[in-house]
Amino acid sequence: MFEGQSVSLSCEEDDSSAGWTLRRNTSDETRAECGADWGKPAGSVCNIVFIVPWDSGVYWCESREGATSKSITISVTGGSVILQSPVLPVMEGHDVTLHCKTKTSSNLPAAFYKDGSFIRTEPAGHMTIRHVTRSDEGLYKCDITGHGESPPSWLTVTGRPTTTAPPLTLTLPTSAAPPTSAAPPPDSDHLHLVFRVLYYLVVFCPYFTSTFIMVSLYRQRPTGNDLPVSMVITPPTQVEEGLDDEYDDVITAVTTEHHV
Repeated sequence: MFEGQSVSLSCEEDDSSAGWTLRRNTSDETRAECGADWGKPAGSVCNIVFIVPWDSGVYWCESREGATSKSITISVTGGSVILQSPVLPVMEGHDVTLHCKTKTSSNLPAAFYKDGSFIRTEPAGHMTIRHVTRSDEGLYKCDITGHGESPPSWLTVTGRPTTTAPPLTLTLPTSAAPPTSAAPPPDSDHLHLVFRVLYYLVVFCPYFTSTFIMVSLYRQRPTGNDLPVSMVITPPTQVEEGLDDEYDDVITAVTTEHHV
């Protein structure tokens, strides 16, 4: 800014400015509050009626709880040329226009410099940087022939904000019918099922086998009414042969042997 201009700084949060205070750091002040030695407070607004070079510094808003806003840098010169650049950081990919102007004109041809190196001369006094990147960050100044050189102005470039999509949750109503087809279970579910089948086979197979054997033995055991019988045929003795010589028939004695 040119010396002698007026500036008004305000703090806002969600369209409300309550509870915020302007503070600044300059070459001879640290965390100086608006109204103490500089500016005129009006709620959360701070007015500087006549700005001077020693008002150059870093300004920010601070809440009662200690929260702070992003800071801005104000440069004040008593010279005749200034370079106007964004006071807030510029996001990567955006366009930035730097204006080189005098107190009376803003469209004179101007030469632009970055970090002390010449960039180019613009006939209308303003230079646009298309799609800025981090490499464009630095200290810029300009020079208007016959009027002088501006104080340097720092251009800050920030990266694009990263947005994270909220996780999606699918909730089915309790009355919803199950789908006609389902995705196959993962491999871990297959292994779990196999282990459970093997477990039941190992535990219950011996039980069923032993039960089957015991039932088979029980059904084959002998009972008191069904005793095994064997027939034994004995040959006739000599006495019996003598008594029965007149007969042609042979008397066969049948004995019954009981096995218990």
